[in-house]
Amino acid sequence: MEESDVEVLVVGGGPVGLSMSVELSRHGISSLLVERHESTSIFPKARLLSTRTMELVRAWGVQAKVEQAGMPREETLAVGVGSSLTAGDLLHAAAPIEAYAPQSPTFTYLCSQDRFEVILRDLAEAQPGADVRFSTTMTGMQTTGEGGVEAVIETSAGTARRVRARYLVAADGARSGIRRDLGIAVEGPPPIGHMVSIMFDADLRPLLRGRQAALYFLLSDPPGAVEAVDNRHRWMIQTGYDPAEGGSLDDFTPDYCLRAVRNAVGVPDLPVDVVGTMPWLQQAIVAEEFRRGPVFLAGDAAHVCTPQGGFGMNLGLQGVHNLAWKLAAVLRGAAGPALLDTYQAERRPISDRTAEESLNNSLITFTMMEGRLSLQEAIERQAGRRLAEGLVLGVHYDSPAVVPDGTPALASEDPYRTYVPIARPGHRAPHVWLSGGPHRVSTLDLFGPHFTLLTPVGSGWVQAAKQSAQDCGITLEAVEIGVGGSAGRLASPTWAEEYGLTATGAVLVRPDGHVGWRQAAGGPSAAVLTSVIETLLART
Repeated sequence: MEESDVEVLVVGGGPVGLSMSVELSRHGISSLLVERHESTSIFPKARLLSTRTMELVRAWGVQAKVEQAGMPREETLAVGVGSSLTAGDLLHAAAPIEAYAPQSPTFTYLCSQDRFEVILRDLAEAQPGADVRFSTTMTGMQTTGEGGVEAVIETSAGTARRVRARYLVAADGARSGIRRDLGIAVEGPPPIGHMVSIMFDADLRPLLRGRQAALYFLLSDPPGAVEAVDNRHRWMIQTGYDPAEGGSLDDFTPDYCLRAVRNAVGVPDLPVDVVGTMPWLQQAIVAEEFRRGPVFLAGDAAHVCTPQGGFGMNLGLQGVHNLAWKLAAVLRGAAGPALLDTYQAERRPISDRTAEESLNNSLITFTMMEGRLSLQEAIERQAGRRLAEGLVLGVHYDSPAVVPDGTPALASEDPYRTYVPIARPGHRAPHVWLSGGPHRVSTLDLFGPHFTLLTPVGSGWVQAAKQSAQDCGITLEAVEIGVGGSAGRLASPTWAEEYGLTATGAVLVRPDGHVGWRQAAGGPSAAVLTSVIETLLART
């Protein structure tokens, strides 16, 4: 049997596994990704890319490709509620995009998973140090005495190889075999629904003029949700069955699926091509542990959300964005191994909260389907939950990889929908547009894959940062930002105030774009900054 060594073995080639491969490459880490299927997903599955995910897409340089493959933004946040797509009682509402656009250089987008995965796979395969292998299954794995893992992978042709890796990232889905083999339990309520997605092709454009939306909740027979995949020809119905009442997957015959589609549209003789069906469980669960030795759970292997809100895939991508830089820092000797413990410390709380919010969204839908909400009440509640910028952008970490500055936690009347920009340590560093170059840039464009220090012009922190980077042996980019005026220098009249800094302050942003430390005033000190970096990297 052939043998090979790699720094990180990634199991699972969905959006989360592919994103992990991309992120590791950005940090200069070699990886091998194995995926048992021969190609990327043929089912749309997830569709919504959150604002934070789009920020990653922007950093990876593929935002234009994603937007070309997806749906127009004006249709992304629209929702419909009625008895069928063409019924006179269909109500239609859209979230106000313009009210949320200033919070980021980009915004949430709808790009179905089958298209998104193709873009991610192309990107991952183009990265140095990345080995992406589809039609390849991990058939066995054990931890080694040296603290790594040894796995056996096998191609569909039967060729086996032994792989040794320092770390393994399990992105092998909601029914993760790796999680099961490690004996890691999950927490959460029982499944709330046995669901089936029916993917179909039909030209619905003439029928939906003036009422196009990304998602429709319908009281048709059977009741369910219709999702726009491209808002032109491809669509998907999510409906369910109840085993307690004798329902089963066997009910979903071609004739039944055809009838369900036509009833949902409201046109009995509609020309329809039923492309396929996919069963799944509607549930919200979180693994009790995100790490067991050198093995890390990611994506649905670590947490599963209901589809209501579109959180699941995005939560997984933010998780690997958090984990990749930590793995890289430890592998390169820049950080102590305790840094890896902060993956669970930081990601478990937001995973719990997100899973719970997805469950809350699903319960609104079930209440509507049971007839306990009027159509008007249903559209108001559904439209009101379409935007979750407070949940998505307001993520706050509290771990040893964050140095508190003594400021109080942010209070929000609506932490689900309302995002309040703040550069308090642990929070995502706020977006601020900066002038001074040929094109304006966002503060977010300055971050990763390295530490970044932002400070006002003339504060003296740039020289301190150079000394500290040399002392710590890390890459640290120090950026001075002015208030305006001179060409060639980044500037914003409001950025220091928005980041909570005086003229002598500085803020240190981690490679994942979260603030690690902030000193509002007091002047430069290489010793202070070095101590902070040593703390953030678990070297003390």
